[in-house]
Amino acid sequence: MEFRNRLACPPGHFEHGLDCGHERIAYNSCRNRHCPKCQALARAVWLDQQAQHLLPVEYHHAVFTLPAELGDLALANPAVLYDLLMRSVAATLRDVAANPKRLGATVGVLMVLHTWGQNLHHHPHVHCVVTGGGLSCDRAGKPDVSPRWVACRPGFFLPVRVLSRVFRGKFLTGLQAAFAEGALVLPGRLATLADASARAAWCASLYAKEWVVYAKRPFGGPAQVLKYLARYTHRVAISNGRLLDIRDGRVTFRYKDYADARQHKTMTLTAEEFLRRFVQHVLPKQFVKIRHYGLLANAQRQARLDVCRRLLLVAAVPVPPAAKDPVKVEAAQPRCCANCGGTRLMYREIDSAEALLRAAHDSS
Repeated sequence: MEFRNRLACPPGHFEHGLDCGHERIAYNSCRNRHCPKCQALARAVWLDQQAQHLLPVEYHHAVFTLPAELGDLALANPAVLYDLLMRSVAATLRDVAANPKRLGATVGVLMVLHTWGQNLHHHPHVHCVVTGGGLSCDRAGKPDVSPRWVACRPGFFLPVRVLSRVFRGKFLTGLQAAFAEGALVLPGRLATLADASARAAWCASLYAKEWVVYAKRPFGGPAQVLKYLARYTHRVAISNGRLLDIRDGRVTFRYKDYADARQHKTMTLTAEEFLRRFVQHVLPKQFVKIRHYGLLANAQRQARLDVCRRLLLVAAVPVPPAAKDPVKVEAAQPRCCANCGGTRLMYREIDSAEALLRAAHDSS
C-alpha cells in the first residue's frame, strides 16, 4: 500500500512491459517534505553533510514533550508554539549545561521536531542529539577565550528532573509573552483563555505538573548517531510500510503500542478520520523542523568544531562505512518489467486527471 498526495504530486507515466503485457503506474516525485515517497535522496544528502560534524565522543539522546493540555493551542498556533517549543528546549540545554554545578560547558545540540504518536494522534515532542561534553564556558553559555574540553560522566548527561523544570519555566514564560503580545489565535473552546483570570488559572495548573523529559541511553559514538538520524530526521507521520489496507472508505495501519509493552497492533479508521489525523502533522510553510544549537549552531560551527577536535587530539572524525549503509543511495539499475524482468518497456505520459482516476480505481 502507498500513501501520497495525488493532487499535489506531479503526474507520472504508465510503464508497459512488451513481453508480458504487465502495466504499472509510476508517479513523479512531488518533493514535499510530508510525502513518505520523496524523502530518501534528501535524507541521504543531508546525512552526508552531518557526518562531517560528528565528534569522537559519547552522544546523548533526550526527548522533551509538551503536555497534552497544550495540544489544542499548538494546533491552532503551530508556527508560534512549535518555534517556542524548540527555542525553549535549546535554552534549557544551554543553561543547564553551562551551570558549573552541572557541566560548565557549551554542548552541541541537533534537534528534530515530531508532532505525532504511533496512532497519528497529536503528540508534539522534540528529539535531541547532544554531545557528551563541550567547551568550557561562562554561565551564559559563551565558550571561554581559551577553552578546555569538559566531558560528561560516562553514561550520564544532565539530571532529567532539572531539565524538566527549567524547560517548563522557559516555555511558560515564553507562552505568557506570546499571550501578552497578542500573537495567538484562540478559536472555539480556547476562547476562554482570552480572559486574564482564566488564563492565569490555566497556566498555574501547567506549572503544578511535572513535564516529561526523557533521557535515553547514550548512543556511544558517531556510527550510532548516524543510524538514529537516518530513521528520525526526515520521517513523516506514517510510512508506507505501516499501511496494510485501504478498502470501503477505511484505512488499516500498523502501530506500536508503547503503553502495552511496545506490542505491534493494527488500527482501522475511516478515510476521513485518517486524513484528519495526518494533516495535523503538516507543518507551517517554511517552518524549520531540524535545528542546530551550541557547538553546532551554523554561525560558528566550523571554528568551534575545529577547536573541539584539537582539544580531543584528532584531525577528523572517521565515519565507519557501515554507518552509511542505511542511507546509501544505490546506483541506478537498468529499467525492467516488475512482473517478468524483461527490458522491453514502453512508456506513456499521463496527465493529472488520468492519474487521479487511476489512483481512485486502485483504491476501490
